[in-house]
Amino acid sequence: MSETSLRNASIDAALNEVKEAYVTGNPNSLARYVEATGVMPGGNTRTVLHYAPFPLAMTRAAGCRMWDADGHEFVDFLGEYTAGLYGHSHPVIRAALDKALDSGISYGASNMTEVRFARAVCERFGLERVRFTNSGTEANLLAISLARIYTRRPKVMVFNGGYHGAVFGFAGGGSPINAPFDYVLATYNDIEATRTLIAEHAAALALVILEPMIGSGGCVPASHDFLHMLRAETERVGALLVLDEVMTSRLAPGGLQSVIGVKPDLTTFGKYIGGGMSFGAFGGRAEIMDLFDPRRSDALPHAGTFNNNILTMSAGLAGLTDVYTADAARALNARGDALRERLNGLCKAAGAAMQFTGIGSMLAVHFTTAPIRNPADAAKADQKLKELFFFDMLAHGIWLARRGMMTLCLPIGDAECDKLAAAVQEFLEARRSLL
Repeated sequence: MSETSLRNASIDAALNEVKEAYVTGNPNSLARYVEATGVMPGGNTRTVLHYAPFPLAMTRAAGCRMWDADGHEFVDFLGEYTAGLYGHSHPVIRAALDKALDSGISYGASNMTEVRFARAVCERFGLERVRFTNSGTEANLLAISLARIYTRRPKVMVFNGGYHGAVFGFAGGGSPINAPFDYVLATYNDIEATRTLIAEHAAALALVILEPMIGSGGCVPASHDFLHMLRAETERVGALLVLDEVMTSRLAPGGLQSVIGVKPDLTTFGKYIGGGMSFGAFGGRAEIMDLFDPRRSDALPHAGTFNNNILTMSAGLAGLTDVYTADAARALNARGDALRERLNGLCKAAGAAMQFTGIGSMLAVHFTTAPIRNPADAAKADQKLKELFFFDMLAHGIWLARRGMMTLCLPIGDAECDKLAAAVQEFLEARRSLL
């Protein structure tokens, strides 16, 4: 048997061992899963939360900690895939929700809070106009549709491995349930190839949409040169540049675009900005967004029963203005940068083929020493080791995404970062022969 085959067999054996312990230690989560399979396909209503042999079921949470159905405690380093920035039941958010509940929930009418929230979002992220939705998926769907109408062009440039919501998944090139737009698939961070594609499709290209750091594809930042090229080339051919900052708007007071110095035509938002409630938004240049102005005879329709629901408006406003201030954003992301540097230092000291990518309060683990420039590079890394890392972290009381993604929430402090670093150090020592 070759050295590679022996190593793979050892990894498989380690995985089988940790999964057996996982099944034995989580009987209540298993029972919940079996029950759920009777009423939901695969016991699941959100694909990303499923993993074999079965997912843990959480019963309560507070601050940056959660407890599962079998009483195990976890430090929440997942942060609801960036949406849980405020932690669980932040007192300022809770007070805003309680106050809103005292006055009713959904009015079926305009309310006094939405304009204040809209102004806060516009001022924070440099938008001229904004409209609210209920998810990042919905925000991206509307932004793409708006760009196609505004430019009178059909084609949408996306990037292999990118993700813009439930109907915009481009891992492996695309998904059978994607919205049926005319896509042009490009390679993230490939300046020359992307420039050539833009020129090739110039007459029909309505927009280019991307995250300034790919989130679900492995926390892979775009180079500044790549983003500045996209801004220049879209302007040259008359296409719109749409930045999906559903995740990355948390990485700086004005979103990641403010750090890079690229001003898109439209930006989409979601996740944490709703204060933990269902939320999405899209906004940007007034001349584009004003196509939705209902005072116009040719106005585009934009429906959504809960677009301005008072719970989201209240929680979002309190979070953005009273909790996640510019100073708080800078502090949280500095903590994330320091943590990622610390973890990478441990990997380097151990001589392990393992690294953590990301920016600020978002990070992801990859089992390779090769540079990660796009999601395809991330996919080449050892996925079985990533699965082993996931189960080992659970055993140490660290909650993270099965795909290796982690985010910091505001309640996470030095003690929690120390706990994660200690767990990673133990993983490096215990699994040394596999790394």
